[in-house]
Amino acid sequence: MRTAIFPGSFDPFTLGHLDVLKSALNLFDKVIVAVGYNSTKGGFFTPEIRVEIIRKAIDGMENVEVCSYTGLTVDFCREKRANCIIRGLRTTTDFELESVIAQANRKMAPEILCIFIPAGHEYSFISSTVVRDVLINGGDAKCFLPKNIDINYYLQLRS
Repeated sequence: MRTAIFPGSFDPFTLGHLDVLKSALNLFDKVIVAVGYNSTKGGFFTPEIRVEIIRKAIDGMENVEVCSYTGLTVDFCREKRANCIIRGLRTTTDFELESVIAQANRKMAPEILCIFIPAGHEYSFISSTVVRDVLINGGDAKCFLPKNIDINYYLQLRS
């Protein structure tokens, strides 16, 4: 079985993330959406809420697992017996950053490949940072999020 890890902070999970996930499912038998957690950085939503949001966003999609992890992504790949890391790209700036990370991962784990999947052009401007800024300032972020996500419910959980 060809399994890939799609790691990220997903804080929150956007339409761009969903688009990349759907593309990855065309290439792999199973994709594990892995919410990375760094305790020193914190986050807007807790890792548990992020996992819940993603599970709701992918409701009905087959061959997708959602979980959280800490530590190195390559170690998590080994644990899950995945030989590929999926990274979504929006801009050339994303490519430059992700390329450096992919090279470091390749040095640590040459058996694990990194595949870049560009988000569709209609999602290329959406970032979790922008969505968080909209939410923090009381704006309506629904147009950036999967339609079955009631973001107001999750905002109440933060209180």
